[in-house]
Amino acid sequence: MLNLATLLHESTKQNPSKTALAIGETRISYGELDAFARRFAGGLASLGVTQGKHVAVLVPNTPHFTIAYFGVHYAGGAVVPLNVLLTADEIAYHLEDSDAVALVAWEGFFEQAQAAFNRVDTCKHLIVAKADRADLSAPEGARNMTALIGGSEPVTDLPGTMPDDTAVILYTSGTTGRPKGAELTQFNMFFNAVYSARFLMPIDERTTALATLPLFHSFGQTVIQNAVLSRGGTIVLLPRFEPKTALELMKGYEVNLFAGVPTMYFALLHHPDADQYDLDLQLCVSGGSAMPVEVMKAFDEKYGVNILEGYGLSETSPVASFNRLDRPKKAGSIGLPIWGVEFKLVDADDKTVTEVDAPGEICIKGHNVMKGYYKKPEANEEAFKGGWFHTGDIATRDADGFYYIVDRKKDMIIRGGFNVYPREIEEVLYGHPAIAEAAVIGVPHESHGEEVKAVIALKAGHRATADEVIAYCKEKLAAYKYPRIVEVIDALPKGPTGKILKRELK
Repeated sequence: MLNLATLLHESTKQNPSKTALAIGETRISYGELDAFARRFAGGLASLGVTQGKHVAVLVPNTPHFTIAYFGVHYAGGAVVPLNVLLTADEIAYHLEDSDAVALVAWEGFFEQAQAAFNRVDTCKHLIVAKADRADLSAPEGARNMTALIGGSEPVTDLPGTMPDDTAVILYTSGTTGRPKGAELTQFNMFFNAVYSARFLMPIDERTTALATLPLFHSFGQTVIQNAVLSRGGTIVLLPRFEPKTALELMKGYEVNLFAGVPTMYFALLHHPDADQYDLDLQLCVSGGSAMPVEVMKAFDEKYGVNILEGYGLSETSPVASFNRLDRPKKAGSIGLPIWGVEFKLVDADDKTVTEVDAPGEICIKGHNVMKGYYKKPEANEEAFKGGWFHTGDIATRDADGFYYIVDRKKDMIIRGGFNVYPREIEEVLYGHPAIAEAAVIGVPHESHGEEVKAVIALKAGHRATADEVIAYCKEKLAAYKYPRIVEVIDALPKGPTGKILKRELK
């Protein structure tokens, strides 16, 4: 038997009065958090949500996310975390594809959540999470999360889930088709969090971590939420990253652990008021995209820390490699594979690359690798060629075994730590009545790392301005996806087969 709720259960037994979550002036102890999660599990059971069912969670970094997350696990279900920036169309797709039987939605996103819920017959229950605990109202057809918790009997026992049972389905876009759900097991997620907390980062009950990485994303979910709670630490929640607020919270709560994407470090480093805050950071972790060496060095020097960079994917729970505390880090490197995980590099013919400093695609085996994409047998066959998970990321390996990312999946853009796949945006662009051809590329951006740019050619006799195209995409895509830059040209460059040559656009 194994279940992620054990992480919360064991820390609660050790110190039930210790603060587990803090947001604003509100503090929630381990005992309270565990009780809320158990009651939410009881509420789900009263709705007929049985062991093995999938529950979608569309909630930002508030206590409601963590309560729902562990509540679903106490109920023996699997959590489907959804990006809070998704549109109604995108939410509906995720609900249907994941076979979610319930949706927990934050009140600020309820309009699009309700619109999506009403389109998906297989999703039976809509639960609204509200900031005001005293407000027990709910729109017609929905239930109030606080009321459900208050009116339900708590689950008393940990469910009898097994290590290979699905714990989380994390959606990740691909270069072809629509987003796919990475099916991660109880053991995948449990071990990745415990190993990270005990061996990669010195986390214990004295740890206070800032959670501004989205908890719906694998990085924030495993490395902050699950890892810190497994060791009895405190998590300070920040629903939306804003550098000044982050600095204030880190100072006020004496935060000593910060995990972020490079754009966050850039923003903290260059904030005009940064020198006013005397921070007590002891460990910083970076992931999501490559950390610029100069930013890492400047941040380390300014705050007297040692940013450790790692690498992983939604499909790997996510931590796959890491720079280690017990040896000097190598700036610009994603470190070494973690214990029990194997890396190899392969060439275009899937032959193993053995030469030092020679590029190849990273392939991974280990306890952290998902059991597959949910209901996607063809995608699984492609991803697991030869029994290794193929990441699509190109790297080199030095003589000491450290890996360095040199390229990414063919077309993927990383904007502010979020993966953006051009194919999805191009399909939207091709739906515009005036657009004949479209290609989406990433262009360098000082703070976001990359910005999304669309290059289009118009149909004869049609007109469309860049602003009109941006507005069109904004209505149909999540906020981090739509292009901020649109260039209109006469015709896109093509190869002999008619394929658009993005390398020429770049």
